[in-house]
Amino acid sequence: MTTEPPSSEVQLTPGGRLRHFLAIENLPRSLLTEILDTAAGFVSVGDRSVKNVPLLRGKTSVNLFFEPSTRTRTTFELAAKRLSADVLNMDIAHSATSKGESLLDMLRNLEAMASDLFVVRHADSGAAHFIARHVTPNVAIINAGDGRHAHPTQAMLDMYTIRHYKGGFEGLTVAIVGDVLHSRVARSQINALLTLGAEEVRVIAPRTLLPADVEALGARVFTELEPGLRDADVVMALRLQRERMQSALLPSEGEFYRLYGLNEDRLRHAHPQAIVMHPGPMNRGVEIDSGLADGERSVILHQVTFGIAVRMAVMSMCVSGQESGEV
Repeated sequence: MTTEPPSSEVQLTPGGRLRHFLAIENLPRSLLTEILDTAAGFVSVGDRSVKNVPLLRGKTSVNLFFEPSTRTRTTFELAAKRLSADVLNMDIAHSATSKGESLLDMLRNLEAMASDLFVVRHADSGAAHFIARHVTPNVAIINAGDGRHAHPTQAMLDMYTIRHYKGGFEGLTVAIVGDVLHSRVARSQINALLTLGAEEVRVIAPRTLLPADVEALGARVFTELEPGLRDADVVMALRLQRERMQSALLPSEGEFYRLYGLNEDRLRHAHPQAIVMHPGPMNRGVEIDSGLADGERSVILHQVTFGIAVRMAVMSMCVSGQESGEV
C-alpha cells in the first residue's frame, strides 16, 4: 500500500469539490476553510430536540474499522445519523476477511449493497488511499486514521477548536508535545496548521520519538519542554503509543512525564491565554496532569463536541462531490 501523499486529483473532483478525504497534504487552504465553515453550521444540531438534518437521507455510510477505536467510530456514527444516513458498522474481527476473503472482494460486496460512503480506519499506512483508488466512482472514502500516515478529520476538528477559541491562525505559535514518531494526528495537524496560516508549528519530544522527516514537514524541533512551550498560543499533548513501539524508545512512562508531561506549572512558559488540547484517549499522569486536563484552559471535551460537526461537514461534502456529476 502506498504511503505517498494522495494527489489532489484523487481527493477532489475536476471542479475542485471534495470527493474523498484521505489526507491534508495537497489540499488548498480554501477547501480546509470550507470544511471549517460548513462545520460551523452543524455545531448547533446537537443542541436541538431533534438532532438531525436530512442532507444524507437515503444514503448508507459503512464504518470499516480494521483497528480498535471508540471515540472516532462513535463520532462518525453519530455524524452520519445526524445527517439522517443509514449506518452499517462492520464487525471486522468476525467478517469474511478473517476467513480469507480479500479486502477488494469485501469492498465489491459492500458496493453491491448500494453503499455510498466508507469510513476506513486501518493499521497500514496508505490503506484508505488504496481503497479510494479501487472503489467504484459513486462511493466516497474518508480516512479515519491509517498507520502512522494521516488522521485528517481529527486534524480538522482540532483546527475548528483552535479557530473557535483563537479567532484564526495568523500569528499563532502551536506546540505539539509527545510521541510524534507514531502519531498520524501530528502529521495531519502540522500540514493543516501550516496550510491555514499558523506562524510557527513546534514539535517537542525526545529524539527517539521524532520522525526523521518532521523538519521537512515545516515544524520546528525542540527536545526540551520548556523552550518549546515558551509563548505558545496552543499546546497539544499527544498520547504515548506504546502499542506501536517496536523497541524500548523510553526508559519509563514516569521518566517521560518527568521530562515532557504537561501540568499547570510547566504551562507557565506558554502564553498566559494558551489553550490545552489532546486528541485522546488521554493517559493521565503520563502526557498530562489531571488538574490541567480538567482545568479552565483545557478544551479537550470541546474537541470531541466539535468533532461531530466537522465529520458531518466532511461526510456531506464528500457525498455532494460524488453527486456533482464531475467524478
